[in-house]
Amino acid sequence: MLELQNVKDTRTKIPWFNIFLFMLTLLSTFSVGAVLFENKNIISDPLLIRYGASFAVPLMLILLFHEFGHYFFSQRSKIKTSLPYFIPGPTILGTFGAVIKSKSPFKSRKNLLDVGASGPIAGFIISIFVVIIGLLTSEVVAEVSENSFILGDSLIFLFLSKLFLNVPEGYQVVLSPTAFAGWAGLFVTMLNLLPIGQLDGGHITYALLGKNQRKVSRYVVLALIPLGYFWMGWLLWAGLGLFVLNLAHPPTLNDSIPLDNKRKITGWLALGIFILCFTPIPIK
Repeated sequence: MLELQNVKDTRTKIPWFNIFLFMLTLLSTFSVGAVLFENKNIISDPLLIRYGASFAVPLMLILLFHEFGHYFFSQRSKIKTSLPYFIPGPTILGTFGAVIKSKSPFKSRKNLLDVGASGPIAGFIISIFVVIIGLLTSEVVAEVSENSFILGDSLIFLFLSKLFLNVPEGYQVVLSPTAFAGWAGLFVTMLNLLPIGQLDGGHITYALLGKNQRKVSRYVVLALIPLGYFWMGWLLWAGLGLFVLNLAHPPTLNDSIPLDNKRKITGWLALGIFILCFTPIPIK
């Protein structure tokens, strides 16, 4: 996610706070991977290190590629930004993701699309590889534990599961920690691509549609409210869209510069990724 906000330019100094947050997020995701897949004490069972690492490392890799996709294209467009701030959290993933703060405004919709689309596309590509590796290390079983939870399938995850797994009728798949990390990467990519305010999807939609982006944001938020009946998280995102992220995207310095065909294709491709990754009921 890329957030517009005035910050001091501290790139000439060692970014200790960024490093601290990264290590803290690595620890929180590691703990989730260890405890979620083997409900034991990590201190009493050192083998849980394998579970923690096989979840935390690929998930953090996905987030890193996403954020540095933004960072690279920001630097290329001469837009001053901070390094990524990773956000640890007591969630099922162990993190709320990451954010990059921008010091300078976008010069045109071209810059906006380049920076906005680069992160989700990079994260999506890495997520695909992680999902494939994870599925190949997952188990197909006749029965699952009563303590298990069911993850919703996006179109892309369902396609990859059909392609790389042979699941007999009546059997189910127990995802490996790496497969869960890949699923989480696709899920985070989808959330960032919601065409609301200053989310990545909001950047892309504004670059493509200009001021009509506000209408799209309004319709999306309204659609999330009934979806909250199936998963309460959608109500949270609807609230964030209305009261925190803002429905309308701020203009660039020169909105009159049109997008070339290559960028238009990239923008619609990124929104297509949103459809491929969308999961109406993420967790059952």
